Amino acid sequence: MRDGYSGASVDDIAREAAVSKATLYNYFPDKRLMFDAVFRDELDRLRIDGSQVVGIDLPIEQVLRFIGHLIASQSVSEFSIRALRLAIAEASRFPDLAAEYYRVGPASLRKTLAARIVQWQEDGVLSKDIEDVDLAADSFICLCCAGVQCAVLLKGRTAVDDATIRRTVDNAVAMFLSQFGAKAV
Repeated sequence: MRDGYSGASVDDIAREAAVSKATLYNYFPDKRLMFDAVFRDELDRLRIDGSQVVGIDLPIEQVLRFIGHLIASQSVSEFSIRALRLAIAEASRFPDLAAEYYRVGPASLRKTLAARIVQWQEDGVLSKDIEDVDLAADSFICLCCAGVQCAVLLKGRTAVDDATIRRTVDNAVAMFLSQFGAKAV
């Protein structure tokens, strides 16, 4: 995860794992297989299980703020940034892993949030006129990461303070509800 596929030698991996190269090759006859296994194992750490959070019976603003804070905080974590960079860098060499990264992370989160949006529509909290629920969910997720993820990913910041995350998420909630909130009749 630290050095990427090309940057990590089998000697380095064996040294980090405190095993011999022969032991590694016993389990993984090919460096590609080793990379695949390690990356897939690490993907479980990327999962944001919002299913319990989005299903709780609280006002929509509170639920969106909570899930938004989870999204934004994870998107700027050192591990998430490292995994995203690695998935992008190795996508052409390991397209199945890049697809798995997307399925476990962004697509899974969008699916959970989209299901809750539909429930909020049925409850009359959100407009029934949302044409594309998946796009609405993606929009909220992107709004929660707006600026904070790029600050770490591209500007070289090592962390984003909680006040900045809170301000970003509050803005995301306000924008989302102004666009999709049920209009008073």
